[in-house]
Amino acid sequence: QVQLVESGGGWVQPGGSLRLPCAASGIILSRYTMNWYRQAPGKQRELVARIGRTGNTYYTGAVKGRCTISRDNAKNTVFLQMNSLKPEDTAVYLCTAQSLAENYWGQGTQVTVSS
Repeated sequence: QVQLVESGGGWVQPGGSLRLPCAASGIILSRYTMNWYRQAPGKQRELVARIGRTGNTYYTGAVKGRCTISRDNAKNTVFLQMNSLKPEDTAVYLCTAQSLAENYWGQGTQVTVSS
């Protein structure tokens, strides 16, 4: 069965950093575009970062310069490194694997930024 499992979330003070891994099983990660979304109560789900099969990346303007998405195909894992975190970054962060024919979602990891 296909599984995407996010981890690394938790509570952090403003200005802190977190690294979120998304580990895939049942699929070969290198064949998929990988996305990180986030969703907070009362807000629309937002695409945070994307990395394509060839390594091309995209970041939403709200996190550009503070976040880095990367992939380790040997470990079948994608990472989201987040620095200089702000309270408005608080959300559930979700990982997806995307192809022309398939779209898989993880269940998310909670990130809370507060003092």
